[in-house]
Amino acid sequence: MNNDIARTAAYHTTAPPLARGEFPGASPPGWPSGRMRALTIAAPRKVTLSWVPIPPPLPGTALVRPELVGLCGTDLELFHGTATYIRDGRAPYPIVFGHEWCGVVVAVGPDTTGVTVHDRVVGHTMLSCGLCRMCQRGYRNLCDHLAEVGLYGHQGAAADFLRMPITGLTTLPRTVTDRAAALVEPAVTVVGGLDRVNCGLQDRVAVLGTGTIGLLAIQLATRLAGTVHAIGIDDAGLELAGRCGARRLMRPEEAEPGAYSLVIEASGASSAFARGLNLLEPGGRMAVIGVAGEPLNGLVPGDIALRGITIVGIRHGLDYYDHTIKLITDHVLDPELLIANILSPNDAPHAFEQLEHGRPGQPKLLLRFNESTHTNNGEPR
Repeated sequence: MNNDIARTAAYHTTAPPLARGEFPGASPPGWPSGRMRALTIAAPRKVTLSWVPIPPPLPGTALVRPELVGLCGTDLELFHGTATYIRDGRAPYPIVFGHEWCGVVVAVGPDTTGVTVHDRVVGHTMLSCGLCRMCQRGYRNLCDHLAEVGLYGHQGAAADFLRMPITGLTTLPRTVTDRAAALVEPAVTVVGGLDRVNCGLQDRVAVLGTGTIGLLAIQLATRLAGTVHAIGIDDAGLELAGRCGARRLMRPEEAEPGAYSLVIEASGASSAFARGLNLLEPGGRMAVIGVAGEPLNGLVPGDIALRGITIVGIRHGLDYYDHTIKLITDHVLDPELLIANILSPNDAPHAFEQLEHGRPGQPKLLLRFNESTHTNNGEPR
């Protein structure tokens, strides 16, 4: 770790390293009590491994032992203190992060059906109330009382245990590995996004960005559309985009204006949003999956109207977990191709350093919290 990061990303260890099968206060059988270890962002640029209470059982919940936890740009924003959730007060420090994860059910609460002990599961990031006007209209991802696991309103998966409502869990078949399952969460947004813009054989698609979202979008669009081109600024990322199925690999300045019926904006850069509009043919559509935080100057709304362009904002794919898992089992999506490394929780500062400075090629970093009790194909050891 370089000295600047070492000074600012202090890692304060107040608990021993995580070890397989070691759960403080556990009193099996049943739901363990006492304390557990969790990685928290205690303050901007400060990651802490510390003791926190094990969540007690509640009706309709399950206690899950996380296996793999993915890191993404939103976690980096929490680390920097720049996330919207921090600025608007929804996510006070300390935060147990981790919203991309898979794990194993170790206990279930009272009056709980639908999952059983030893089930392998992937967790939903968004937990909706099901009762508000938006939920009743079918927009659970826009729930008035939304909580997001590891972001605000609900403990994240970077811990020994995570209590989840069973409505926020999807069980995994044996054919999906832990490594693939850890990327189901970002993949559902891609699947939902391409569904919403009706990506099809008639489309000529440009995908902007070669991060996790962009590469997954290329994999899926290659199966759905007639032509898929990748546009990015990282040579290794573009090479990986080719392995994911992109027919042509380009730098932004090489892309032809007005040449695409569908643009997938997956970079999260305001400049890419403007470029995406320029790439669309009349009547084209753009799925905005990347979240750009900077204002965009020079945008002419009348141009959008006169060219008949449709812009669709994609906020997660909450209703696409089962479908996404099926796409993985059918080898339409190959999330494992995107994984750069799997690190120990003790290496969390190094992981955030890599997120901060970027990595060429494979974009996804995972933290392994508990050695799986299953082989890669889900069979018990």
